[in-house]
Amino acid sequence: MPSRIRRRMASRYGADPLHLLALLACFALAGYAASRVVAAGIWIGFLVWFVGAAIIHDLLLYPLYALADVAAQRRPWRRRRRPSGTPTWPPPINYLRIPVALSGLLFLIWFPLILRLAEGNYHRSTALDASPYLGRWLLVTGVLFAGSALAYAIRLRRHKAAAEPRRPRLRPPQAPRSSPSG
Repeated sequence: MPSRIRRRMASRYGADPLHLLALLACFALAGYAASRVVAAGIWIGFLVWFVGAAIIHDLLLYPLYALADVAAQRRPWRRRRRPSGTPTWPPPINYLRIPVALSGLLFLIWFPLILRLAEGNYHRSTALDASPYLGRWLLVTGVLFAGSALAYAIRLRRHKAAAEPRRPRLRPPQAPRSSPSG
């Protein structure tokens, strides 16, 4: 019975009922956040920030990182044909995209402190110095790239092991058996 209801709902809604449940939970969370912004009396500033962030992302940042991704995927040696039977390497692009995206996101969020543009305000608000932010961001970026390089090295090793032909094991020669009649 439940599977029949689930199929009927999926045919009418167009997706699994869990999708609808997750969507309703997201709308509830967004509604709660909006109510907190309105209750705090900062809804105009939030609206300006939200629209500005959407415009900056859609009109400036998205084309920039889309072009960077196309440039990273374009390799001049890729056009040559490999002889048949030559193993191909796993593509490294995703092992480059992930650390760049995470590092870029951290930079986008914390750039005023990383570049020390808000040092005065930060010191007045927290009585702390903004100088460690650049070093910590560089450290996190280095760890992200090192982890990605390690993951790619493990993938290459597994790929190489899978591509090697299996050699049959040769049994060591055995001493002749003596017959019981001997």
